[in-house]
Amino acid sequence: MEAIKKKEILEKCNSYSKNTLMETLDIRFVDVSEDYLKAQMPVNSKVHQPDGILHGGATLALVETVGSLAAFVFIDLDKFFVRGLEISANHLKSVKSGFVYATASAIHKGRTTQLWQIKVEDDKGNLISLAKFTTISLPTTT
Repeated sequence: MEAIKKKEILEKCNSYSKNTLMETLDIRFVDVSEDYLKAQMPVNSKVHQPDGILHGGATLALVETVGSLAAFVFIDLDKFFVRGLEISANHLKSVKSGFVYATASAIHKGRTTQLWQIKVEDDKGNLISLAKFTTISLPTTT
């Protein structure tokens, strides 16, 4: 993917965050290619459980965000809109601080449904959570 197009896609993805949960959680899109979309989220008191580790709900918000935006990147937004259908995740390791990075890769890009695998890793590349996210693309009404 050429650098100019990559920059445009990331700027567009990040522009959707204004006045949303994504802005509240400081989720930022940091990388994109033909095969994946990657976002980061800081791990701090805003996303902690009471015992000071990353909340699984915050992790799932990150997962759904990167999965949904990945679907947006790879469809024609003039003809379709995307909604999440199903999400499941296994939380494998805890994190107290730093950043987590979610990378969405397509398992299936169908005309109507898309299946995404999303890996959430910490700053050191340790696998924190592994998720599966299904989206649906529905035609826009004119």
